[in-house]
Amino acid sequence: MYALAQLNLLYNYLSSKKKRTTCEKFDLNNPDEIPYVTIQLPVFNEMYVMERLLDNIAELDYPKDKLEIQVLDDSTDETVHSTKAHVEKLAATGLDIKHITRTKRTGFKAGALKEGLEIAKGEYIAIFDADFLPKPNWLKRTVPYFKDRKIGVVQTRWGHINRNYSLLTRIQAFALDAHFTLEQVGRNSKGHFINFNGTAGIWRKECILDAGNWEGDTLTEDLDLSYRAQLKKWKFKYLEDVETPAELPIVISAARSQQFRWNKGGAENFRKMLWRVIRSKNISAKTKIHGLLHLLNSSMFLSIFIVAILSIPMLYIKNEYAHLRDYFYVMSFFIMSTIIFFVCYWFMYRNIYGSGFKKFFGYIGMFFTFFSIAMGFSLHNSIAVIEGHVGKKSEFVRTPKFNIKSFKDNWKNNKYLKKSLSKNVVLEGILMLYFAFGLYSAFIVGDQGGDFGLFPFHLMLCVGFGYVFFKSIGSKV
Repeated sequence: MYALAQLNLLYNYLSSKKKRTTCEKFDLNNPDEIPYVTIQLPVFNEMYVMERLLDNIAELDYPKDKLEIQVLDDSTDETVHSTKAHVEKLAATGLDIKHITRTKRTGFKAGALKEGLEIAKGEYIAIFDADFLPKPNWLKRTVPYFKDRKIGVVQTRWGHINRNYSLLTRIQAFALDAHFTLEQVGRNSKGHFINFNGTAGIWRKECILDAGNWEGDTLTEDLDLSYRAQLKKWKFKYLEDVETPAELPIVISAARSQQFRWNKGGAENFRKMLWRVIRSKNISAKTKIHGLLHLLNSSMFLSIFIVAILSIPMLYIKNEYAHLRDYFYVMSFFIMSTIIFFVCYWFMYRNIYGSGFKKFFGYIGMFFTFFSIAMGFSLHNSIAVIEGHVGKKSEFVRTPKFNIKSFKDNWKNNKYLKKSLSKNVVLEGILMLYFAFGLYSAFIVGDQGGDFGLFPFHLMLCVGFGYVFFKSIGSKV
């Protein structure tokens, strides 16, 4: 079902390219039409990127008398003082920028945004995480769309300043590019629910308040508020052509914490929004289906993990009981889901890297590498999903930023990195051996010289869990 939904999103994506949509926009050359904007920068212990962030935001091209910047600083280390000093330096240039701190991190990021909103001057609230670097014309390319009174959010596409740093960053970019092209455009072009991505977007303040304001009861407050706003009939506008560059995590422990938060938050929001979506009279049945599958996105890891674990016993059962073989042949039809993903992601890849035989062969390698490593994360992400579905609460763990400028820079000195290994790493090492046994099993089962039907699947699983295991061990050495 999820694969078929992706195929439908691909159709929507390609259809949207054939249509030229026009809409009324604010004329920012007319002083009377320039709205007041507040930029919120929610930060927490961002020693390595804080100066870069503030200097970048100060370069945004927008009338200073219509712009306010809130640095929502929940930091607990020495960056509180250095950030305050930098904010005062920028304020001396005539910029309306304030350094706002709290004594308690109630509600984490959602709580900081909510408290900042109470004193925000702007009609529109732009939000950037610490690792994002919007271009100077960002506000002038997003604000005009709010001329349409029904639009509550304008979201832009994430770019990646360190896409080619390593295999890990290339894989993350590959996955995010699929979301920010195929999924966001595919849903938005047909009026289905999309999500504000927590950063690189701008809200109408009235929309935030009408939807019930920020809530910190899930780890993905952005997805939560997005659904509550769209259930209230607010429209979201996604701008694929406006790219907002950002830094990808370069260390697997940082990627793990980010993946855990996103996947657990997705499951928490499914639990929170399921019946609201189903019972809503404001949306079509098709939008409900896409919405529920969107909320179940992270739960796909749990399905993958269960299928993977059971695949080796199934290999033996299939060859021990001959009368079951026809059933397994029928089940092999479901490999179509992988083919669907392969086709869908190719259009995304071609859109970014270009077409041609050379690019296509490069895509084949990237697709199977991505799939292997995604499966290698399936244990880690399944635990996050289960915690989300059963309602287990946990803290909002920020993703460490690095501001690495070259391959020679030493990221191991980053003070925010976890010093201890996740206990799941040992299990991932055991699973690598388990699927190596699956590879061996292909040669010994059956009476006709082996059964290699699941061999590629087990190879990808063995490589994926091996990559995650050795990278996790290596990051602590």
